[in-house]
This record gives sequence, C-alpha cells and structure tokens, in this order.
Amino acid sequence: MGAAAVAVTLLAAPAAATEAAAQKPAPGSTARTAAAAVKMSLPAPTVRRPVGTVPLHLIDRSRSDSLAPSKPYRELMVSIWYPARKADRLPLAPQMPPHAAADFDRNTAADLGVAPGQVNWAATMSHARVGAPLDRGAAPLPVVLYSPGLDGPRALGTALIEELAARGYIVVSVDHTYQPDQVEFPGGRVERGRLPQDPSEEEWDKLVKVLVSTRVADLRFVLNELARMDRGHNPDAGGRALPAGLRGALDLSRTGMFGHSFGGAMAAQLLADDRRLDAGINLDGNLYGPVVQSGVTKPFMQVAGETTTRESVPSWKTFWDRSSGWKREARFIGTQHLSFCDAQAMLPQIAKELPNIPVAETVGTIDPDRSIAAQRAYVTAFFDLHLRGRHTHLFDRPSSRYPEVKLIP
Repeated sequence: MGAAAVAVTLLAAPAAATEAAAQKPAPGSTARTAAAAVKMSLPAPTVRRPVGTVPLHLIDRSRSDSLAPSKPYRELMVSIWYPARKADRLPLAPQMPPHAAADFDRNTAADLGVAPGQVNWAATMSHARVGAPLDRGAAPLPVVLYSPGLDGPRALGTALIEELAARGYIVVSVDHTYQPDQVEFPGGRVERGRLPQDPSEEEWDKLVKVLVSTRVADLRFVLNELARMDRGHNPDAGGRALPAGLRGALDLSRTGMFGHSFGGAMAAQLLADDRRLDAGINLDGNLYGPVVQSGVTKPFMQVAGETTTRESVPSWKTFWDRSSGWKREARFIGTQHLSFCDAQAMLPQIAKELPNIPVAETVGTIDPDRSIAAQRAYVTAFFDLHLRGRHTHLFDRPSSRYPEVKLIP
C-alpha cells in the first residue's frame, strides 16, 4: 500500500483514510459517560460448540528486537483458541484486554471519528472461555496461525478465529510487538507501536524489509514454541498454567495460516519460507517480500475486496503468475479493506449511535452478517480442503448461497 500505509492507523482503511481523518472529533468534544458509551458484540460461531482460549507471553532470547534496539530479546503475546468442554462456568475472554482497550480509546479511536469515551472498547466480549479444558474428542487437531494487519492487534481477527476453533481447529493469533498500536502484556503493561509516521518511499522500502523479516521470524518462533508445548513444555514466560488437554493435541503436520492485510502477505511469505506450513490465505493484503517474485507451490487463496484486482495491485498479478500450486481468488462484492476483520461487525454498530462514522468507505455496503457468514464459509472450506482433505464445491463454481462472492479465474 506504499509508504502512506504505515501512517494509516488501525481502523482507517486506505480508501477511507482521508474522510475518516476529516471527521475526527474536535479537541474540545465531550465524551460520553462510561455508562452511556456505545457497546458492541461479535457474532457467535455458527457451530454450537464451546470454545476456549488462553494468552501466552513468549520470549525469544535468540534475537534482539529491531524496533526496540535496547532490548536484547524479542517478546510476543499470542492467544491459543480451541474447541473446549466443561466451559460454562469460566469467564468469557474480552476481545481486547482492558489496558490495551483503554490505550486504544485514548490514542487510536479518534481516527475513526470517535472521541475518547464514546465507545466502550473493553466491553466487547469473545465467545471463548478463558482456560477451558480442550475437547480432545478428535485430537490431534490441525493448527492455523493468524497474523493481523500492519498496525492492528490480533484481537481484530476474533470472529473468524472463533469460527475455526468451534469447527475443530487450534488457532494461534499473534501480536507482532511494536507494529500494532498497542500490545498488552501480563500485569497490564502496554507496549505502544513504534512505526514511523509518514515515511518517505525510500524509508518505507527499507522499513518493509525489516517488518517482513521480523514477522516471519516471529511466526517461525511461534511454530517452534508450539512444538515444544505439544511435547509438554510450558512456553509462557510467567509459567502460567496451560489448559487441560492441550499437550499432545496439536497436529503440526497439518498447519495453515491466514492473515488480514500485511498479515495476509506474511501468510504467503511464510508458506514459501517454512516447510511446516501447508496452506495459506491472504485477506485483501498487498504482497511484500521475496514471495512476490517467487510465488508459492502450495495451496493459497487470495480474498479480495470489491476494488482489489490483479490489475490494481501489481504484487497480486506477479505473485499469481508465478505461483504453481492450487490457487483461487475470491472477490467479495460490496466490501472494503476493513471488511476482513472484526471492524465489519463493529463499525456498523457504532454508526447506529455515532452517525459520523464513515461505514461505507471503511467496511463497504455489504450487509455485515452476510459478509461475515461468507468469509467464515470460504475460510473454513479452504482449510477443510487442504488440512483435512474434505472436498467442497465452493471453489468449483459460483455459490447460490453466497452470491456476493465471485471466483476470479
């Protein structure tokens, strides 16, 4: 998306950045009281099966942090999501942890036209129970990694992640520290993003190489830690207890990845770089890194917003032409860039109370429920096909059930 993409904050889609910025609240605008703040909900998984989740604090002492040179190590926060049992009495996990939500409210929400205090970001809950025992009925289970957009948190992939977990996948979402606007660590410590604002094209070209290599190293480290955890090691830096049943439940011989925006680009790059990854999905992201020129030989799906095409995004065409494995491109009519994260569900809810929110420019004109249902169907079908060997007709011909999805030859 070029140098300007770094300056576009978490929920300002490229097409809507100018309008969203123009509608920022005035410095003296009055925030709502906490009781009156808008609250949102996320759609429940379509499968009535309990989901569990647990956060992990991981420290990679084998490398320093390129975005925090004073640290001789790299630290990450990840969440593991999985099918669960005996979960009803355990607390629901928030979509966004409380200190990160507060920082988001103070420092990020204004780019949506939302004044501090107008939206209760901490009140949005997932449907997953914290620390619930894993349901080992079909274990070991295939594993899927999730990487968010460049300055976005892992929290914004919750609706798709929970759907996969309810359908029997172990999903691991990753925050790439100092790239998101905020990452919350144990004890309430929040590390803020350190990406430069408005870099020049030359600065962006140098930066993107660092960001790609850092994310790929993050994801490979996470795969290493998952393998150790599956053998019985607890990788959490604080030694916090892992859910019962997690040991031995991961089938790392069946591993996929998906990501939104920059995270989708990393799905392509990791698929090319790491033999442990079997299949990948890019949710409307420009592609970066050596994989643009090399392509991939393993299954890959490009999910496109309505205006994203191989003609408008040169990296897509080059990558497509040079990829020799199973490949599909699915275009979702009526969507925008941020339709492919939780913003699709959240922003229309906010707009009912705060009509200045540029919904159409940010998440498109598609009905949010239709968009999320179609995304869940195609993402699940892709991993079912390539990690479980379950055939589907969704990729063979247009679907009468999801007419808003166009398969592009």
